[in-house]
Amino acid sequence: MVRRIDVTGADGVRLAAWEFREERVQGGASGVLLLHGLMGRASHWAPTARWLAERHRTVALDQRGHGRSDKPAAGPYTREAYVADAAAAVEQLDLGPVTLVGHSMGALTAWQLAAERPDLVRALVICDMRASALGAASQREWQDWFRRWPLPFTSPDAVRKWFGEDDPWVERPHPARGEFFAEVMTEHADGWRPVFDPAQMLTSRETWVHDAHWDSLAQVRCPTLVVRGLDGELGRAEAQEMVRVLPRGAYAEVPDAGHLLHYEAEHATAWREAVEPFLNGVLTS
Repeated sequence: MVRRIDVTGADGVRLAAWEFREERVQGGASGVLLLHGLMGRASHWAPTARWLAERHRTVALDQRGHGRSDKPAAGPYTREAYVADAAAAVEQLDLGPVTLVGHSMGALTAWQLAAERPDLVRALVICDMRASALGAASQREWQDWFRRWPLPFTSPDAVRKWFGEDDPWVERPHPARGEFFAEVMTEHADGWRPVFDPAQMLTSRETWVHDAHWDSLAQVRCPTLVVRGLDGELGRAEAQEMVRVLPRGAYAEVPDAGHLLHYEAEHATAWREAVEPFLNGVLTS
């Protein structure tokens, strides 16, 4: 069963949270908060949330500017706002001390929250997010990429084809990527467009790409698992350095997976096998 719960984030922004529930899970179960990456939405966590909900109180959050949460024109879309929103969700939903599972941008939000509010966070899973600065060139590449989107799309199938096959960033057919983007499109009078504002996504990204985040990572005191797909954006050397910097870090890989390792159906079993033992260890200790 899935139910929606609204949360009031920083500056009064309304955030949509989605609780995945199993009737046999008793009250008092440990809390897990799932944080998607840039352009993502809570529904991208559904396969993971279903098995987590077998043992834990599991909530996925649509972050500001994403999914069904508010998308204020004036923002803010700062690191501070995203972290404050996550803290508000933990506190208002009484999830703490919570286990945070974050993908990409959501992972950065998760470890910054863990560093700033250790009282709220019990454990942490970082999924394919770098601690190093990406730089101005990376931001320009994203700006150019958004301009190349052939908006509006004529149908969800057209979305799947472009992001899964025709996008210049795709080296080989990637059906899961097509499905990922089909989930973040909605129908308008002239065709299918993203549920988010690309300009707001660039603003959100601008707040982290120019800086390294090693200092905040080193302040995370809870048990932390760094997970990467072998074809993802986080390289092995950097991932292992992140584990070394973390006071209580651990490392796992998902073979053959890419950046969307938590979403790709063909890697669902390997993703679960990488993450579940860590969670069982920290949540039953």
